[in-house]
Amino acid sequence: MTKLIDFQTDPSKYRHWRVEYDGPVAYVSMDVDEDGGLFEGYKLKLNSYDLGVDIELNDVVQRMRFEHPEVRAVVMRSGNPAVFCAGANIRMLGGASHTHKVNFCKFTNETRNSYEAAEADSGQTWIAAVRGSCAGGGYELALACNHIMLTDDSTSNVALPEVPLLAVLPGTGGLTRVTDKRKVRRDLADVFCSIEEGVKGKRAVEWRLVDEVVPNSKFDEAVRERAHEIAARHPREGATGIALTPLDRRLGEDGSVSYSTVEVEVDRALRRATVTVKGPEEDAPGAMADLHAEGARGWMLRAARELDDAILHLRLNEPELGLLVLRTQGDPEKVAAHEALLLAHEDEDWLAAEILHYWKRVLKRLDVTSRSLVALVEHGSCFAGPLAEVLWAVDRSYMMEGEFEGDNRPLATVTLGASNFGRYPMANGLSRLETRFWGAPEAVEAARGHAGEALEAEEADDLGLVTYILDDIDWEDEVRIFMEERASFSPDAMTGMEANLRFAGPETMETRIFGRLTAWQNWIFQRPNAVGEAGALKRYGTGHRGEYDMERV
Repeated sequence: MTKLIDFQTDPSKYRHWRVEYDGPVAYVSMDVDEDGGLFEGYKLKLNSYDLGVDIELNDVVQRMRFEHPEVRAVVMRSGNPAVFCAGANIRMLGGASHTHKVNFCKFTNETRNSYEAAEADSGQTWIAAVRGSCAGGGYELALACNHIMLTDDSTSNVALPEVPLLAVLPGTGGLTRVTDKRKVRRDLADVFCSIEEGVKGKRAVEWRLVDEVVPNSKFDEAVRERAHEIAARHPREGATGIALTPLDRRLGEDGSVSYSTVEVEVDRALRRATVTVKGPEEDAPGAMADLHAEGARGWMLRAARELDDAILHLRLNEPELGLLVLRTQGDPEKVAAHEALLLAHEDEDWLAAEILHYWKRVLKRLDVTSRSLVALVEHGSCFAGPLAEVLWAVDRSYMMEGEFEGDNRPLATVTLGASNFGRYPMANGLSRLETRFWGAPEAVEAARGHAGEALEAEEADDLGLVTYILDDIDWEDEVRIFMEERASFSPDAMTGMEANLRFAGPETMETRIFGRLTAWQNWIFQRPNAVGEAGALKRYGTGHRGEYDMERV
């Protein structure tokens, strides 16, 4: 699959989703165009989905937060009366490269996490209104909703049939959400995940697979009443959204990507990409009214959207670039000032809160990106506010110490702020500093004592905020040697090592979802029982079951 995958879309381009509004309630209907697959070779029958379907859903979720802040409840339903969703398209999975399958699963996880968190972050509750078969990834769409309603009829059910049918696992957190979120008893979960036909009616409620079951004749009215009842719990009257206008993006023939605040340079020979985030040139808005007037042009939101798109572009379109180098350039005081306006008003202004939540999601996406990550704190950099978080998301960081000959940029600094102590938590529920200093809370407190200071290399090193500080003599050689060494290691070993090291501290449902995806689904997707010529994914729909190597490993 060599087609360039574009993560940018808008409602005028949707082929698979319809969105309708009823005051504080929105209805998101999945009505997949079976001829609208992202690639050739399969049809998206029975509301099955591929990455293109999920790219649209991700756009729906983002626009719901920014363009429709008045919405308090979102109903996810099917536009196909016979089926809610048949899950990820099997033909697509059977023909896709291993890299595409795993990155597809990761993106769908992130999309589901985003609308799952909308209730806690934004007061937007997502409700799954399930009519018809809801199987595999279809049930995972519902599982990520905050409330599940199921029609009580002869055909509507929920199912996770991947193990018996396809020799793989539910790839977007299904097993984890069944046990950790729905709290289904483990023996009942074992039965549920071992049968093809799924569970329906009252048994689905008794097993905690759904929240309520409603007779088919009353279903639509019950869904509407429940949605308006839930919406009334967190009213947001008078809120006016902002338009998420198209990104300013230019693709170079050499693989480079340019945005207004982000530059991506590609060196395929050295298997690395350098991502530079440019700080704001303008002063922070004087008041929230000015920020609302700026809309998507404001630096904090614009930079988050562009960095988000750059990360996704590199993941799916540049799989052989194993090292991502993160840089910044700009005025750290201006970065801190732009963030400070949001922090001061997030409790009473929805837009301030949403932009900060967006940065949280972007940084989480960086955390779980399966590439080696290194940050370079160079002269003229602006690692402050959310950009400072990059330093503790990466695997290593190198910082310039002292003056460099011929370099008249301001000396390299790191600026800590209040947000770096919990405003952008990782998947484990901790700040990146708490994760960095797991077992040494005194180091976090020592860093907190320097909040607001522009810390030069020696101070940053003393506080443990960077990995190495290097002077003019050593900088070029040490950084070069590291990059060459990193690019020479096995990508498989690097993915495993980095995924293990990035999430110290407590396990959460989110870390388990991504950890299991990285370890188990990554492995299972390469096994012949699933993807061999006689494997279940290849033979699905042929009338022949897969042939399995029955040795337990």
